[in-house]
Amino acid sequence: MKALIIVDLQNDFLPGGALPVPHGDEVIPVANELQRHFELVLATKDWHPSDHGSFAANHPGKKPGDRVILDGIEQILWPLHCVQNTHGAEFAAAFDTSRIADVFHKGIERNIDSYSTFFDNAHRRHTGLADYLKKRSIKEIYLTGLALDYCVKYSALDARHLGLNTHVILDACRGIELEPGDIDAALDEMKGAGATILKSSDL
Repeated sequence: MKALIIVDLQNDFLPGGALPVPHGDEVIPVANELQRHFELVLATKDWHPSDHGSFAANHPGKKPGDRVILDGIEQILWPLHCVQNTHGAEFAAAFDTSRIADVFHKGIERNIDSYSTFFDNAHRRHTGLADYLKKRSIKEIYLTGLALDYCVKYSALDARHLGLNTHVILDACRGIELEPGDIDAALDEMKGAGATILKSSDL
C-alpha cells in the first residue's frame, strides 16, 4: 500500500495568514482531488506552543528572518504561527479532511523546530509517523503541501533516509522562497536524495 501525506494545509500558511506561502491556497483543490487515488491519506500540522523558540517575538530585538542558535542548532526566526488551538493552526476550510486517517503534529517542543513530518530538526525526537508507516508495511509515500522548500523538502529527505520510496507531487506544493533560487535548490536536493518529482496528472 502507498500513502498520501498532506503537509501543513493550515490557515496561517495561506494568503492572509501569519506566515503565508505565496499561492498556497492553490494546492487545496489538487490535494482534495488526489485523495481518491490513495487508500491511506495522512496529514500533518505545525502545532507550536506560544512560547516556541522559532518565533521572533520570543527573542527581544530579533525579527523574522534573523537566525539564532536554538538548542545547539541554527534556527531561522519566523512570525508567530500555527499556535496550538488557534484558528491559524486549523486546517484550511476548503481542505477536505473526511478521508484523513490520522494527523501528525510537529513543532510541539518549545526549544526545537520540526520542519520534517518525521523528526525534529536535530533528529532527537520523532513524530510517530515513521513507526505508523512501518507497522502498516508502507514503503511508498507521496508528499504534497506547504511549504515545498521547508517542510515538504525535509520530509522527503527524512523519508529517503528511512528507506521509503518517496514521491513529491509538484503541482500540489508551493514554496516560500525566502531567498531567490530556494525552490529550485530544494528540488535538486530532493532529487539528489533519490526522491521522484512528478505531477498529479502522472498518477
